[in-house]
Amino acid sequence: MKTKAKLIALIGAVALLAAGGAGAAVWWMQSHRAQPPADGKTEAPKEVKPAPDYKYVTLDKVLVMLRGPNGSAVSHYMAVDIVFKTLPEQEKRTKEHLPLLRTVAVKALSVHTVESASAMSVEEFAQLLNKAYQANYAAERREPPFAEALIGKLIIE
Repeated sequence: MKTKAKLIALIGAVALLAAGGAGAAVWWMQSHRAQPPADGKTEAPKEVKPAPDYKYVTLDKVLVMLRGPNGSAVSHYMAVDIVFKTLPEQEKRTKEHLPLLRTVAVKALSVHTVESASAMSVEEFAQLLNKAYQANYAAERREPPFAEALIGKLIIE
């Protein structure tokens, strides 16, 4: 009988400690959440804007002859499909700029050798093209009609 009483007392003590811990946790959470900022100003809830609905314009089959190790032309080439992420109101302007965008891409990619192009990742090519496009539009003092250039396909032969 004594062991039953001890067991009941032990279970009661554990339940009491658990309830006290839960109560302390609730009190701590409420006191930290309810405190106003130190400067006394209350923050307005931030309005979340939905992401813009982008359109994607494709520039297919940009072909570039790759250089050999000593700078000579070799029978290796690179084929790239570039996708331009643009706002719907800029889609027409992006399509009108495709010949310029092809020229800038060929100029930026044609400096690579077979070895350097093979060693680059798709992300590195996208960064290289985005920098080239930004530099070209900055030189012309115009805004690019797209947000970002992405690589749709990359083949090195």
